[in-house]
Amino acid sequence: MQTVSNPVIPGKSSVRQTSSHFSTLVVEKTTDNQKRMRQEQMEPTPAAIAESHPKIVIKDMNFFYGTVQALTNVSMPILAHRITAFIGPSGCGKSTLLRCLNRLNDLVDGTRIEGKILLEGNDIYDPDVDVTDLRTRIGMVFQKINPFPKSIWQNVAFGPQLQNVRKRAMLDEVVETSLRGAGLWEEVKDRLHASALSLSGGQQQRLCIARALAVNPDVLLMDEPCSALDPISTGRIEELLYALKERLTIVIVTHNMQQAARVSDLTGFFLLGELIEYDDTKTIFTNPSDRRTEDYITGRFG
Repeated sequence: MQTVSNPVIPGKSSVRQTSSHFSTLVVEKTTDNQKRMRQEQMEPTPAAIAESHPKIVIKDMNFFYGTVQALTNVSMPILAHRITAFIGPSGCGKSTLLRCLNRLNDLVDGTRIEGKILLEGNDIYDPDVDVTDLRTRIGMVFQKINPFPKSIWQNVAFGPQLQNVRKRAMLDEVVETSLRGAGLWEEVKDRLHASALSLSGGQQQRLCIARALAVNPDVLLMDEPCSALDPISTGRIEELLYALKERLTIVIVTHNMQQAARVSDLTGFFLLGELIEYDDTKTIFTNPSDRRTEDYITGRFG
C-alpha cells in the first residue's frame, strides 16, 4: 500500500530515533554550496510551501509492457518549481514512470497505460495531444550522455531550428542563454564551433541540459544524469539543478541517496512497481512512515 502524504505540508515536528545510518547518509563531506543547498532544500520556508501547486498530477496509473505490469496504481502530484526525486532499487519502475511523463514509452511496442497524467489539468494521453509539442514542454536528459556529433553551437541550436527559428541573431541569443542556464557558457564561449565530443563528460552532460533548455520547457526530466560523472562534475550538476528550479519543475531519478537528500524537495520511494511512500525529502530521510522505506535508505536492501 502506498503512502502519499500531502507534500505541501511540512514534515512532522517529532522525529523518532533511528539507526545511525541516517546521519551518515545525509551528513557527509560536501562543498559549502552543497551544504547550503541541503539545508535550504530540506528546510523549505512556510511561504515557499504555501506557494507550491501541482504542475503534474498522476492519477491511478498502471503501466504494462505486454502482459507484464511495471507500475501499479501510482497516484502523486509533482509540484511546480520543486525538485522531485524518484528513488528505489533497480527494476522498481521509477525510470518507466519518468518516461511516461513525456510519453517516451509510446516508442516501445506492446506498452499500455491506464489512468491519467495531467499537465496543468490536461491529460497528456488524450488522443488530441501533439506529442512533439508535449516533448518540447517536458524535456529530458538521459543517463547516457548523448551529445550530437556536431559543434557545440549546433547541439544547442538544434531544437530551435526544428521549431523553424532561422534568424542567426536569434539562434545565437538562444545558444548563449541556454549555455548560461546550464552553467557552461564561460567554459565554451570561445569554441562554440568545436565538436561537442571534445568536451569532458561533465561538460557534455551540461551541454545536453543546455540543449533541453533551448526549447524553453516547463518541466525537465532527468534519468540518473550524474551516474557516469566524477564527484566534481556531479557537484556542478547539482548546483545547476538548484538554480534551474526557479524557472522549471524538475523530476530526477537517482540511485544516489546522498544526492536525493541534497537536491530534492520531495522524494518518492518505489518498490516492485508501487509507490510505497511520497513526502517531503526531510521526512522521507528522517522519519519515513513505511518500514520498507527506512530499510532501503539505510542500506538494508537495494
